[in-house]
Amino acid sequence: MSQLLIVAAEEMENPLVPPIPELVIGLIAFVIVFGFLAKKLLPNINKVLEQRREAIEGGIEKAEAAQTEAQSVLEQYKAQLAEARHEAARLRQEAQEQGATLIAEMRAEGQRQREEIIAAGHSQLAADRKAAASALRQDVGQLATELAGKLVGESLEDHARQSRTIDRFLDGLDESAAKAEASR
Repeated sequence: MSQLLIVAAEEMENPLVPPIPELVIGLIAFVIVFGFLAKKLLPNINKVLEQRREAIEGGIEKAEAAQTEAQSVLEQYKAQLAEARHEAARLRQEAQEQGATLIAEMRAEGQRQREEIIAAGHSQLAADRKAAASALRQDVGQLATELAGKLVGESLEDHARQSRTIDRFLDGLDESAAKAEASR
């Protein structure tokens, strides 16, 4: 039996070490596959990777250019916005100044019209006063003539005499009124 064991042990090889012919065939197949991949597939893979790298770098450059352009457009918009705000403030200031000027002009015109109305009122009042004094003078003169005629007993119908009498009487009244005002 021991011999059987020895033969069985010799026939039994290490399972981790492959047989030499299999190892050689595997190595030849590996070299063939590796050579095929290196000659045919590896250049295509490198070409695709190079294209992707160029596309990514081009995309980054385009993105940087777009970002630079966007930044310049943003600055232009900010400048235009600041200019528009400045223009709006200037227009608002001009409108306020024009409004203040217009208000001042309207006040001056209103004051001038008020003074014209007051002057016209004073003129009308003076004219009315003069007309009233003239009418009063005639009425007082007529009453005085009638009263004097009754007192004297004769008619004072003579117009010239009547006018002189009335004028003297009214002048006397005016003088006494002026003295009364002066003594106050």
